[in-house]
Amino acid sequence: MTRLNLVLLVAVIASALYLVRTQYESRSLFIELDRATALAHKLDVEFDRLQVERRAQATPLRVEKLAKEQLKMRTATPAITQYVNATTGAAIAMPAALPASAPTAAGARR
Repeated sequence: MTRLNLVLLVAVIASALYLVRTQYESRSLFIELDRATALAHKLDVEFDRLQVERRAQATPLRVEKLAKEQLKMRTATPAITQYVNATTGAAIAMPAALPASAPTAAGARR
């Protein structure tokens, strides 16, 4: 009988140690999961903030202002438009009033 008691005592102690180890791993994994969830939430908030900032930077008025100020661009008008002849590749300055048969900048007819 004492031998059976000793085997059962060793089994209970081994089971208790395994339970403690499993609980420790479970708590460690739960803490890791909590940290990952918090990081995911933080990244979502940052992504939303960057999306709003990107939309604000890409407004048509801001783009036009930067094009005029930094790139020295101006609005295209028929008076300053140059048309390229497709056969020679030379730019031809055309008057503001174009006849109906004159090619446009895209090479199509008006």
